[in-house]
Amino acid sequence: MSETKLHILLVDDEPANLVLLEDLLMAEGYNTTLAESGSRAIEIAQNHRPDLVLLDVMMPDMNGFEVCDRLRENPILQTTPIIFLTALDDEESRLMGLQTMGDDYITKPFNIKLLLAKIQNILKLNKMRNDTAKVQLQQEVQEQNQRQFSAAWQINENLSDKFQLFVPQQFLKRIAPQGVESIQLGNVTEEHLTVLFCDIRGFTSIAEFQQARETFEWLNAFFNQMSHCISSHNGFIDKYLGDAIMAVFDRMNSHAIDALNSALMMKDSLRQFNRDRHIFNIQKPIRIGIGIDTGIGMIGTLGSDSRMDSTVIGNVVNTASRLEGLTKIYGCQIIASKSAIDTAELMTQYPENSESFQTRWIDCVTPRGKKQPLEIYEVLASQTYAVSPNKILTRPVFERGTRCWKNGNIKEALKCFQAVLSQDPKDTVAQYYLEKCQ
Repeated sequence: MSETKLHILLVDDEPANLVLLEDLLMAEGYNTTLAESGSRAIEIAQNHRPDLVLLDVMMPDMNGFEVCDRLRENPILQTTPIIFLTALDDEESRLMGLQTMGDDYITKPFNIKLLLAKIQNILKLNKMRNDTAKVQLQQEVQEQNQRQFSAAWQINENLSDKFQLFVPQQFLKRIAPQGVESIQLGNVTEEHLTVLFCDIRGFTSIAEFQQARETFEWLNAFFNQMSHCISSHNGFIDKYLGDAIMAVFDRMNSHAIDALNSALMMKDSLRQFNRDRHIFNIQKPIRIGIGIDTGIGMIGTLGSDSRMDSTVIGNVVNTASRLEGLTKIYGCQIIASKSAIDTAELMTQYPENSESFQTRWIDCVTPRGKKQPLEIYEVLASQTYAVSPNKILTRPVFERGTRCWKNGNIKEALKCFQAVLSQDPKDTVAQYYLEKCQ
């Protein structure tokens, strides 16, 4: 017991009894504090909690039962072991000791061995109870912490999921590699990628005759369908620009193929949307234009310290936007740059890519704001999507016509485009060249 140095408070109005008990307990290795009255005992216990109290009952100012009641009223002392040590040996006194929640009741004169054994046992039992309570408390705290952690994690997951509705995961892994907290203005990476722009033709005239809520409903339904086409081919949406979409494709060795297939799927999905357009009070079929370019782009954060946005910038973005604008001139839905077509063809050499595309050369133009001329192509079909069967059938004649046009043989070119239109009167590019030949 000497190693524990447990503290016992001795309470008795007879100094001789206190000295006797002090000598006895100190010899056993206990630390002791003496109190000659009940009020003094309460004061000492409140200032320095003892491990056990040996309490006389018959004292002048406050008897032991009253002292025990006062000690039990203190939350800190409620579980402190108390042994009554008294000359009272009647049943009523023993019962009072139990009622005041004393731990034991020993009558004087006491047996020293019995007293020491009871003190030792009560202290051991109290230590075991305290240890058990600590373990239970630790378990409860751990369980509570786990519940709080799980709840916080779930909240974080929900917030992360919601956050990704505004900033795609593909952006986050670049601009916030160590988590959302690491996002900083100017975080940027340079990559070879493909950009797609899609715009709704005649959006203003459609929205003019609708309530704003109606426009929002069908526009969100349209974007939802187009978004599916983009994500199905490993792309992600950089931003919505009113009635337009800017999408990025970054899959290594496949991004150009992904973008072309996504555009063909969008064209095919538009047919489904137009079949149900009357649900949204849209009278005429929706028409779209898509521009695609492949090149170097900078992916990162752009803006100011107080307001920033994630985006892609570079010539590839500007070119894709200009190509989308050219679809209005040529009347076709999908125009891709030679860079995008050549890159897709190069990527088909990888074992994981078995796709091939049907395209036709349209023109060599210098888009607005550009200095270098671009060769542009109309994307007709792939192994997965055959969305322009008539143009595929007339492609040999059309291509002969464009070759004649480039060589200055206008008369022969005119015949070719007339032949194309006789089989496919809706071929707007052939109509465009027919009018130029005339």
